[in-house]
Amino acid sequence: MKPFSVCIIAKNEGKNIERCLKSIQDFDCEIIVVDTGSTDRTKEIAEKYATKVLDFEWINDFSAARNFSIFHASYDWILILDCDEWVEESTPDEFMSLARKYPAYIGRLKRKNLTQNGERQGLYTDMVERFFNRRYYHYSGPIHEQVTPLTSTQPFLFDIPLTVLHSGYVGTKEEQENKRIRNMTLLQQELEKHPDDPYYYFQMGQEYYCMDDYETAAEYYSKVLTFDLSPTLEYLRLTIQAYGNCLLHLNRIEEALQYEQLYDTFGNTPDFVFLMGRIYYKSGQLIKAMSEFIKATSMDNPHSEGTNSYLCWYYIGLINEKMGNTDAAKTFYLKCGDFEPAQKRLANL
Repeated sequence: MKPFSVCIIAKNEGKNIERCLKSIQDFDCEIIVVDTGSTDRTKEIAEKYATKVLDFEWINDFSAARNFSIFHASYDWILILDCDEWVEESTPDEFMSLARKYPAYIGRLKRKNLTQNGERQGLYTDMVERFFNRRYYHYSGPIHEQVTPLTSTQPFLFDIPLTVLHSGYVGTKEEQENKRIRNMTLLQQELEKHPDDPYYYFQMGQEYYCMDDYETAAEYYSKVLTFDLSPTLEYLRLTIQAYGNCLLHLNRIEEALQYEQLYDTFGNTPDFVFLMGRIYYKSGQLIKAMSEFIKATSMDNPHSEGTNSYLCWYYIGLINEKMGNTDAAKTFYLKCGDFEPAQKRLANL
């Protein structure tokens, strides 16, 4: 058995947990499932796959449940997964090799988040900290818990060869609403206790953004940007992207144009370059916008699906259409495949 433990917490995850556990059967490692009060078949399903299935009384604190699962693991190296995640690609034999190389670092996995906008499914990618040695780290924060050093040492990161798919942002309207109420209640409590923690402002912004309340989301994101944060923080990158989108939704174009000052720091991803293209487009600077969209299509590793391909081609089509270049516009709309807005533009030409 490989010397690391996969730790999972669960509650009423009967429709998800088997997919998750099946996806790690080839890992040949210890699997710990901690149930926090399920009333469905979650525990029954978990017992078919897990090494240990334990009970933990829910106390409105995700970190407490996480740390309980870590405490009961047999190995110091811990890999954390959620029930609504499942492995798409991995090479677990390399995990411990990397652990020996970086004994006090935190490993990040790649998470592909499924999203739903009307009938169209989307995808965006982020890097999340999930592999660590429990002698150096634990979880803190009752909601959107974070891997935290046991000392004041600044943690370093490395990436592990593991990609998971995540379905937590799709589901029935009732499921999403219940989750949002739970999250926002806990987040508000934490903000009252820790008004100087930018991470909680970010997460509250995320909740309002998912509700399409861009005005309130922008207020929370703007508070994050008042803190002096390292540009390497993943949640800062997400804040920059989401706040820019909010400004565009709210037609606050002059504020959005201030993003030019961030280009040197964040302009190494197609997502940011695509965002700048949209800002220039909305401000009427079509040539600048065209240049950004073309640049984005030459870049790799987009975090959000389409920011280096069909979304850029769609906007390039719009720009050509505005300039009277109908044939060129058609060419770029056709490159967008089944992207519905492009199909509608084609139908009108």
